[in-house]
Amino acid sequence: MDREVTFIHAADLHLDSPFKGLMDMPADLFEEIKWSTFQALEELVRAAIDKEIDFVLITGDLFDNEKQSLKAQIRLKKAFEQLKDQGIAVFLSYGNHDFLKGNIHQVTYPDNVHIFPDEQVRDLDFYKNGELLAKIYGFSYENRAVIENKTSEYIIEDTKVPFHIAMLHGSIKGNEEHDTYAPFRLSELTEKDFKYWALGHIHKRAVLQKNPYIVYPGNIQGRHRKETGEKGCYLVRLTEMETTLDFIPLNRIEFYPLKIDVSECVAAYQLEAIIMDSLKSLKVTRPQLLDLTLQANDTSLRNWQANGQLEDVLDIINESISQEQLWRYIFHVQLDIKERLEPSETSFGEHFIDELKRSFAENSGIDYVEQLYQHRQARKYLDLPSQEEVSGWKQEAEARLFDQLLGGGRR
Repeated sequence: MDREVTFIHAADLHLDSPFKGLMDMPADLFEEIKWSTFQALEELVRAAIDKEIDFVLITGDLFDNEKQSLKAQIRLKKAFEQLKDQGIAVFLSYGNHDFLKGNIHQVTYPDNVHIFPDEQVRDLDFYKNGELLAKIYGFSYENRAVIENKTSEYIIEDTKVPFHIAMLHGSIKGNEEHDTYAPFRLSELTEKDFKYWALGHIHKRAVLQKNPYIVYPGNIQGRHRKETGEKGCYLVRLTEMETTLDFIPLNRIEFYPLKIDVSECVAAYQLEAIIMDSLKSLKVTRPQLLDLTLQANDTSLRNWQANGQLEDVLDIINESISQEQLWRYIFHVQLDIKERLEPSETSFGEHFIDELKRSFAENSGIDYVEQLYQHRQARKYLDLPSQEEVSGWKQEAEARLFDQLLGGGRR
């Protein structure tokens, strides 16, 4: 008989984590948003029970030490107790956000929870019907950062065990879009005889390789405008002959990027009808936070933003769509003005524009905000932004600056 194990692979729960850029939302909606990580956890537990799995893997960042709460720990404990009642084991490691030495709330979890206790790669046993079916390998961050490559420490010794599963909270070496922790190369993972690599740290889900499966499940609930679309976990079934994966969405609220061409509008009030028509055409399965980009061919849209007319229109739209059962809310708006004036058409010289462009190209952007994030008081409340976030801020600042400069040259 072909032996098998089934499990859920999740990571980056970030329970009770703050949501960036949403403080100005209506209080009732913001309260619902704050609870969404806990609701995603509840969905994870429900899925584990409904699918009658053998165990759950959680590869790091269950919560944030910088803003941790006892509420998050207690909710997690209750979730693990529900799994214990159904005979479901949990294997977890801690990552760079919930590192062991930064945890001030030492809540004791039930005995179905198996934790990697330090930065040494270890293996933990999983028994099914009295048979040792799987060994789970991993480590936990003791401090905020693990900068060394840990892959050499993943060593299989007992080859009689049918399933060897590795947990690793880290990133591919050379990936500049994210903070690099426990860096690895794909070749270093594929050369080892593991059946499955359960990764964590990167919030965008990805199957990096299928033989063996090397997988990022992403986080279970998006927390800002860069974390779009469905979020959740993977249901994994391992047999001695094959591996199958099914994605299970868990997020209560979805960050949704939306682009609308409003070039036909000649008056600000016309924006409402066009935006509402676009919203009606969308299929909605859960509450959505809309990151809206408005596209136009001339500078009228920018003028409507400057004199407050655009804000008035968006307020009217939000009053309507936020009352629906599957509510939606435009929390962020940016303009994409297709028409660009050449430097010669402006009051600024070509040399000045070229210098500005060169300045943006040569500066990473992080230098301008680094001191803020290193400030003794500020760093208690702010996470150091990823390179991807800084790059996004830089692009938006560049677009706004040139829109203002070049648009201003026409008047």
